[in-house]
Amino acid sequence: MIAIVNYEAGNLTSVSRALSHLGLTSKITDNHAEILKADRVIFPGVGAAGKAMQVIREKGLDEVLEEVVSKGTPFLGICLGTQVILDESEEGNTKCLGLIRGKAKRFPLMGLKIPHMGWNNIELTREHPVFKDINERAQFYFVHSFYPDTEDNKSVVAWTDYGITFASVIAKGNIVATQFHPEKSGREGLKILSNFNKWDGTE
Repeated sequence: MIAIVNYEAGNLTSVSRALSHLGLTSKITDNHAEILKADRVIFPGVGAAGKAMQVIREKGLDEVLEEVVSKGTPFLGICLGTQVILDESEEGNTKCLGLIRGKAKRFPLMGLKIPHMGWNNIELTREHPVFKDINERAQFYFVHSFYPDTEDNKSVVAWTDYGITFASVIAKGNIVATQFHPEKSGREGLKILSNFNKWDGTE
């Protein structure tokens, strides 16, 4: 079973529908025991970092997610779920989960429309099992005003250009996280979710 972490953020049901389309069993849950016994955990979301972290702490999900990662369960972050696994976010100067070292930063004002919304390319910089057989010319769907800035570029799997070059996929151990929405990114996005379902959490 794949646990989709329920921390009252948006976009949880679209992830569930995408998994159902692939014939995969999932459950949107904030139950600690269900999350901890799940075969895989997806941490998606759309919203504000400050509110998200408030709910995460109120529900005790911060400690649960730390345990999920420490025990090696395959873990996928999506969009807001990618930003709040970092140490902090510039959005409200929010202290986050610290599962990967780095900071979520706001896009600079450079005459570009913010949020970054729509289809864009990613450039893979290294191999990762969750991105096996992904077309290098594929585009993915983004909606975000903040982006992950990691302390160690070894954690970056892919970069994307939007006025600046930012990390659009990061990974460390049994964590992989995408700034874009695979569940909204057509065939290639579904392929990522399918690969995640087969991944054992090692690179």
